[in-house]
Amino acid sequence: VQLQASGGGLVQAGGSLRLSCAASGSIFSINDMGWYRRAPGKQRELVARITNGGNTDYADSVKGRFTISRDSAKNTVYLQMNSLKPEDTAVYYCTAEVRAYQSWSYRDYWGQGTLVTVSS
Repeated sequence: VQLQASGGGLVQAGGSLRLSCAASGSIFSINDMGWYRRAPGKQRELVARITNGGNTDYADSVKGRFTISRDSAKNTVYLQMNSLKPEDTAVYYCTAEVRAYQSWSYRDYWGQGTLVTVSS
């Protein structure tokens, strides 16, 4: 199972970006999917997550600005980021709780990270 993230880049404050993360491989089913980020000099933090039923959860710092969604048919999770601030600068990692065909249990998989830089 692999997760491939894309969509990062450089944007001015107040701008928008959309991150995508596609899971591929021997996937039987996926539970939660989500996005974390690690800013320079800080610990990794949860940004947003979405269940397979569509329930969402957000960090307080991004509520009202970021929207997480998923396309279960494509095993893909998205993060629409609006009104970006310099403090949103970080490497963003996607994650998915996946049960592979060869397994009876779920485990977490991580994408490679995509850099988002917001200039002031």
